[in-house]
Amino acid sequence: MSGETASGDDRVLPFQAEGLDVRGRVVRLGPAVDTILRRHDYPEPVARALAEATALCLLLGTTLKFDGRFILQTRTDGPVRMLVVDFQAPDRVRACATFDAAAVAAAVAAGRTGTVELLGAGHLAMTIDQGPDMSRYQGVVALEGESLEAAADQYFRQSEQIPTRVRLAVAESFAAGEGPAWRAGGMMIQFLPAVPERMRQADLPPGDVPEGADLAAPAEDDAWVEAKLLLGTVEDHELTDPTVTSEDLLYRLFHERGVRVFESQPIVEKCRCSREAVTGMLRNFSTAERRDMVADDGSIVVTCEFCNTRYEFDPPAVEALLAA
Repeated sequence: MSGETASGDDRVLPFQAEGLDVRGRVVRLGPAVDTILRRHDYPEPVARALAEATALCLLLGTTLKFDGRFILQTRTDGPVRMLVVDFQAPDRVRACATFDAAAVAAAVAAGRTGTVELLGAGHLAMTIDQGPDMSRYQGVVALEGESLEAAADQYFRQSEQIPTRVRLAVAESFAAGEGPAWRAGGMMIQFLPAVPERMRQADLPPGDVPEGADLAAPAEDDAWVEAKLLLGTVEDHELTDPTVTSEDLLYRLFHERGVRVFESQPIVEKCRCSREAVTGMLRNFSTAERRDMVADDGSIVVTCEFCNTRYEFDPPAVEALLAA
């Protein structure tokens, strides 16, 4: 194994297993994801779902080769209505969840606390925003009882035709003398051989196939089969244990085939909201609409959904500012 060893908490480590024609990334989140989740005091299963989504967003978003945003968002009919993770390249992330508290409590009482059960049916959207002068790109994949891992695999199969596998894990750690802290981790591998024909996958089922018809799938490349089997051996604790570094894990998996790591990317939890941005948002409302926002104490209060920062405005001052 060669390359810069700079892994640890709140970092994404790119790697390449050359003997298997595989490239990938490992993400490990500690204080960043814990700050996001503790700030909102989410119920445990909601926190786990949002932590999974955050790890997935960073595995995908850190592949951007430009300064832009990668936004991962679910909209579903389950107890957790929406997950939003907003990654601003090269290193900033923020995230939030919208959920039905009563429905989540009922799901917990019934033992249905997995991410798949909490999300229900809907879709997962991934948006690349390169700024106001560039068009947005959005890919959407259905969520119909699939995990976020499976949805990501399906997305790459449909839109990129790149064989991909993702593993995600979330845990609470309990350090001596400290309270519990959330951790999350993930690994993504992609099969990228020099010869494109080796990447062939089974076609998506056509709509006019007779019921019961046997569709022969093309044989998968032996290297990709081996890579998937190796990823399948990864335990959740290996992705979240702070004593197991990303390099250690990659060596365990791929040392017989050879693995090379590259410079890791640090991740910071940081919201993009500001008083100036909120003032600009208020400009989008009419004077009558802003008047309706005035609370009983005579102020306008706006709370950021991501970081819970509270912005308080004096209505006459707002009108004078916006009229200037």
